[in-house]
Amino acid sequence: MQDFFQQIASQFVQTTWLEWLGTLTGFLCVYLAAKQNIWNWPISIISVVSYAILFYDAKLYGDTVLQFYFLSTAVYGWYYWHKRKEEKKKPIVKANRNQLILSILVIICLTAAIGYLLDSKTNSDVPYIDAFCTSVSFVAQFLMTRKVLQNWLLWVFVDICYIPLYVHKELMLTAVLYLVFAIIAWNGYRDWQKTYKNFA
Repeated sequence: MQDFFQQIASQFVQTTWLEWLGTLTGFLCVYLAAKQNIWNWPISIISVVSYAILFYDAKLYGDTVLQFYFLSTAVYGWYYWHKRKEEKKKPIVKANRNQLILSILVIICLTAAIGYLLDSKTNSDVPYIDAFCTSVSFVAQFLMTRKVLQNWLLWVFVDICYIPLYVHKELMLTAVLYLVFAIIAWNGYRDWQKTYKNFA
């Protein structure tokens, strides 16, 4: 047990400035998103660029591609949230049963397709795990840009899934960040749920 904690401490000491930058801006943008603060989107751009480089170096290719998707959704989300506020529309919506089933089907199909590509075309040692986490994140991020309440439940689930993956890749600071993300996401769900009920 002592060796385990020594290994964790050693990995924290060896954390690069890039991981620190991605971690701190990542924490800030998720916190702001949970508070429905539109500034989460420009700050997320800094985080995703940092993590695109970091994940590529760690051979997490699914997560690398995901960062480019996050980059595009950050621009879209920034625009959509601003537009929704100007039009004074209901701030948060809730996905219906059919939309949730479609989300699950999209996750399954994306996992199979991305996992196959990572397994056959890259040197990833965790192709299908990487693909699954990437696919859930893909759907959760889209739901967030559209201010769909259940996006936070997906984030709680996938953030917990990411923790052992990042420990395996010796990205300890990022693993800790995703534990914090899961807690923030749960609080975000509760806060958004209150807002949804107030406007129901």
